[in-house]
Amino acid sequence: MAQLRAFESAKRTGRAIPEIVCFEKQADWGGQWNFDWRTGVDQHGEPVHSSMYRNLWSNGPKEALEFAEYTFDEHFGKPISSYPPREVLWDYINGRVERSDVKQYVRFSTVARWVEYDAASETFSVTVENVKTGATETERFDHVIVATGHFSTPNVPQFDGIATFQGSLRHAHDFRGAEDLADKDVLLIGASYSAEDIGVQAFKMGARSVTFSYRTAPMGFDWPNGMEELPLVTSFEGDTVHFTNGAERRFDAVVLCTGYLHHYPFLRDDLALSSPNNVYPDGLYRGVVREGSDRLFYLGAQDQWFTFNMFDAQAWFARDVILGDIELPSAEERRAHMDAWLARFAKLESAADQVRFQADYIRDLIEQTDYPMFDLDEVVRIFLAWKHDKQENILTYRDKVYPSVMTGTMAAAHHTPWLQELDDSLERYLSSPEPNGVERLVGDEAAAPVTTAVSPAAS
Repeated sequence: MAQLRAFESAKRTGRAIPEIVCFEKQADWGGQWNFDWRTGVDQHGEPVHSSMYRNLWSNGPKEALEFAEYTFDEHFGKPISSYPPREVLWDYINGRVERSDVKQYVRFSTVARWVEYDAASETFSVTVENVKTGATETERFDHVIVATGHFSTPNVPQFDGIATFQGSLRHAHDFRGAEDLADKDVLLIGASYSAEDIGVQAFKMGARSVTFSYRTAPMGFDWPNGMEELPLVTSFEGDTVHFTNGAERRFDAVVLCTGYLHHYPFLRDDLALSSPNNVYPDGLYRGVVREGSDRLFYLGAQDQWFTFNMFDAQAWFARDVILGDIELPSAEERRAHMDAWLARFAKLESAADQVRFQADYIRDLIEQTDYPMFDLDEVVRIFLAWKHDKQENILTYRDKVYPSVMTGTMAAAHHTPWLQELDDSLERYLSSPEPNGVERLVGDEAAAPVTTAVSPAAS
């Protein structure tokens, strides 16, 4: 969607754009934000792309992902809270492109099967299949942009005895809601955002206990009673799980929050990116252009602090390379550029360092295109304040509000504290309901949001 919007932006200024075809496996666009209740495979036998689940709310402030050229103010016409649910964010990203004519470029329900590069003609042959009809065809293109993301193919580790586990067992990719975890003892294997969020969702929905298992370091939040962190799992024995510190616990449900793999089954190995999930994958010049092929581009291949606006910065850069407005340096110079950024990446010591690194990376991209520059340092400060808020209270940080970096508008308080809000629909979110009995009982003071003052010293 970012790439289509980038080409449309150029067209609006009178620049000639090439013929564009976007192959989209799903029946609608939105990527991860296009929620699907199915798990495993879809109705056509294709692997389900989305990892979204019911009652998922943004786990980072919307002010850190806001588009520079399409604000939340413009879309909703009023302030909204800093942590919207998934349906609201989908409405936002969909609204930007629905105001254009870029949908004409998309062939939905069409999956890429194979891509070959012909060095003699400097073109790609792309074979696709319409999953509704089964029809296949091959077309030739001058450039290919891989915009599939890398959070849809789960990494599933092996643990001794896991086949004997008698409760429910799934990867976070197949998690669709925490309602069935009520009154259960739940184990989350992992110590990153999926584990954190599914864990607090389980707590919110009434799990009896929530345990996190970490490999290298605990998340270290001030967990409420009923939530704890333990080191890595060593083995399963029926419904009992053993940990490296000698602890053992009984569980009813296990969710593997063990990350995702870069997986591009439609590309040869010399074209497919192979990388761990990090903020600067090797082999991509400026994080976008595939090494060894100046006609192949990747969007969103990095681990992400910034999201929507980073995808924009990358899409605008890829567009200008394709249009010839940015001339790529020699292969040797591109390699030297990557090495310099990789050397800097290797020195990062903290999450705050990674946030600043990614801000500088985005700034470097935007400075070369006409994408509107925004205050990246302010976004960094919001990220650091957000991290501080979570350390202060992992269950209430979503009730905080921040000002828009783009417009200065202060976010509105959601009408219901996140821990009490069980309806994530767009209609409920944008409504102004009367306080319920719980809210009347606790009073306005307990339900009042906290405006976050963002300080450069936050860490």
